[in-house]
Amino acid sequence: MSAVLLVLFAAPPLHAAPRIGVATMQPGEIFFERFGHNAIVVDEPALGEPVSYNFGYFDMEEPDFVSRFVRGDMRYRLVALPLSQDMAYYREVGRGVSVQWLDLDPAQARALADALARNALPRNAVYRYDYFTDNCSTRVRDALDDALDGALQRRLASRSRGNTYRGDAVRLASPAPWMWLGFDLGLGPSADRPNSLWHDAFVPMRLADALSDIRLEDGRPLVSSTETLLPHRLPPEPPEAPRPWWPWLLGGLALAIGMLALRRRQELLAGAALAFWTVGGMLGLVMVFLWCFTEHRFAWANQNLLLLSPLSLLLLGGGWRIVRGRDGGALFRGLLWTLATAAVIALFLHLLPVLPQRNAHWIALLLPVHLGLAFALGRRRRD
Repeated sequence: MSAVLLVLFAAPPLHAAPRIGVATMQPGEIFFERFGHNAIVVDEPALGEPVSYNFGYFDMEEPDFVSRFVRGDMRYRLVALPLSQDMAYYREVGRGVSVQWLDLDPAQARALADALARNALPRNAVYRYDYFTDNCSTRVRDALDDALDGALQRRLASRSRGNTYRGDAVRLASPAPWMWLGFDLGLGPSADRPNSLWHDAFVPMRLADALSDIRLEDGRPLVSSTETLLPHRLPPEPPEAPRPWWPWLLGGLALAIGMLALRRRQELLAGAALAFWTVGGMLGLVMVFLWCFTEHRFAWANQNLLLLSPLSLLLLGGGWRIVRGRDGGALFRGLLWTLATAAVIALFLHLLPVLPQRNAHWIALLLPVHLGLAFALGRRRRD
């Protein structure tokens, strides 16, 4: 009889509070893995293997996936799966994974586990994804905050390290030049407001850092322990580093001086400028499309449109005339000076005593280029 009682008391009750952890996956090499990832782990030993609640699932085979992606109306879903199954991919590709085990009250842990189970039901699992404000990491943050009755937001919303959406996006995308250039050119001024630590949590690694510093109402740390599940075998995430604008200015001035040196060989200069106007005009059209026809709201009101304008495409006809030894025409010259003036306006907006778009490096590079082209090609040709 005593042996039976001992077994009963030693076994965990079926409805005991689970152990809750936040798994953080380090960045990968595929473009959509550059920002890292995370999930909530619910460990109920009486029910078997821990479950990973992962908010990062999407289906590229959906018939409307591409059109939704372009419009900024993406659909992601929460998936609950065994932790070992979730870890299999990260082990295969060499991405490190660690788990921060949280010191939640039993009632908080049980409420969070139950809420995640409900959220993972097919009728509740799909949500509208936003890169910065509603992604796999902010969903983890919000679920934890609900379990803590808002304590997480209260501790993080009033603190800031000065990070911005642009800064973290460009930093984490930097191993892929096309990707960081796309973020840097395509984001508007909304991406440059300094974030609180609460908003920094759109990056899984930032959320993990914030959780490590949180203390609960009674003073105990929120994170009771951290466990490494998988070693990281890929290059580490790019470090934070300032990006000076002066090298860009030196590049822009060198290009402008070269243009002025070629002002007597306008055919050669116009031939080179055709590529710049074509690329700049196409990028401008993309920025206009993102602003006017999509829900990518962090791309709206992009001041880089003053530097890379769709009006550049209207210069192609006059440029070809100069390449063929003819005068570019009055409209061509007027457009050249219009684009140079727009670049000067971009500098003026950047210097205003309000929160500017952080595009000083692009202004430093492209303003001299526009002025150089205007001075070299913006005068009537004399035969």
